[in-house]
Amino acid sequence: MATIHNEITVNASIEKIWSMLTNLELLDQYDPTVKKSTLLSTEKTGIGAKRKVLMLDGKNWFDEKVTVFKPNEELTYQLTDCSFPIKGLTHSYSFEKVGNQTKVKQVMQYTVKFGLLGKLMDAMMIRKQSDTGIKKFFDGLKSYAETKN
Repeated sequence: MATIHNEITVNASIEKIWSMLTNLELLDQYDPTVKKSTLLSTEKTGIGAKRKVLMLDGKNWFDEKVTVFKPNEELTYQLTDCSFPIKGLTHSYSFEKVGNQTKVKQVMQYTVKFGLLGKLMDAMMIRKQSDTGIKKFFDGLKSYAETKN
């Protein structure tokens, strides 16, 4: 299993960032790699809430659900299906108040498909592309949180 760690400090409250990350239909408003985020479940938020995310490239997509929901403390999404050569992906968030700012930490864990070939693909490109995508997501989250009400 591969693990990628990222964090960013945002000039916004934990509550504001929590509200953004738990609004399943808002992702396409701040993640520059996402074309559309659509709610799949009757639950709009909380454990079991599900969404489908279409990527900006027009060919990739993923479905995910909320599996951990501890308001303003911990949040985890788990992929349930996707077009990427990965499986078992989770991304978990934790939050830390730093003065008037919030440090958001994300840990992404995943397993690649295709055995040895998948591991080679991960070493050569999947890990780097995933990390780059997370950094773009975090930059968008920061910008949106700091400029939108």
